[in-house]
Amino acid sequence: MTEPGPSTLHARYPEHLRQRVDDYLGGLWFGASDEREVAEAAGTEGLAEAMRYSLLAGGKRIRPVLALATAEALGREPDEIMPSAAAIELVHTYSLIHDDLPAMDDDDLRRGMPTCHVVHGEDVAILAGDALFAEAVRLVCEEQGGGPGVQVGVLRELSRATGVTGMVGGQYLDLKGAGAGGAEALAAMHALKTGRLMAVSVHVALVLAPPPPDDDAVYRAFARELGLLFQIVDDILDVAGSEEELGKAVGADERMGKVTYTSLHGMDRARELAAESHARAMALLGRLPGPVDDLAAIADTAFARQS
Repeated sequence: MTEPGPSTLHARYPEHLRQRVDDYLGGLWFGASDEREVAEAAGTEGLAEAMRYSLLAGGKRIRPVLALATAEALGREPDEIMPSAAAIELVHTYSLIHDDLPAMDDDDLRRGMPTCHVVHGEDVAILAGDALFAEAVRLVCEEQGGGPGVQVGVLRELSRATGVTGMVGGQYLDLKGAGAGGAEALAAMHALKTGRLMAVSVHVALVLAPPPPDDDAVYRAFARELGLLFQIVDDILDVAGSEEELGKAVGADERMGKVTYTSLHGMDRARELAAESHARAMALLGRLPGPVDDLAAIADTAFARQS
């Protein structure tokens, strides 16, 4: 069977789930409910504005959509996991704000708009990222259903995905040039930097609706594979993509001397690796019961981004 080309896959993305996510995010309010706290927080409106500027900049919302699609595959109503899904998007947005800072990747464009620090200043951008992480925790604690066991389980997964053995640790390894250690080192770095936050989108739904152990293992393997696929394609796009389509500058990795899947393996082999990863992800979905069409569509869209 011939692996489908990226250009044949893009139309299936579950836009109905993305719209639910956008509607929910648009309704979030970063403020106090207690009258005294409201008075004490007077003057922080500019911080909330900076947070919303980056959070509501658009995009496919792949991570929260992935959480909703996983809940759906597990036989639950997608909105049951929405607070946790939205919390992941808040964390993802905070990571983008900080990644774009001059001390990190020094990017001036994100999702077709000037980056947060360009518009609001570096100091406010740092605080906006910090606050988004805190608001993500609060969102899970106050809005996620299922009781304290589910809330604590989600926060455990989210903190593990973002800490030293997750996204932040991966960013540190990237800054220290760990990817230059070869193929295994590059894969390990991106398993933390990109893969953990992608995978936690699946993991939070597993906390809400635990499947049998064998199915749980398959879901987790799929999540890990999707993170790998996403990163390979990201590296391809940094070379072959266009600023207009991506909404951000291209060629940044090369300018900064970073080792990527394309620089290490070459463009042709990187595309082969993406196709192989996509095939593995689809094979894993084939082992799961329940409606996995939206999960397959997300994997297809991740693969299709390289064109």
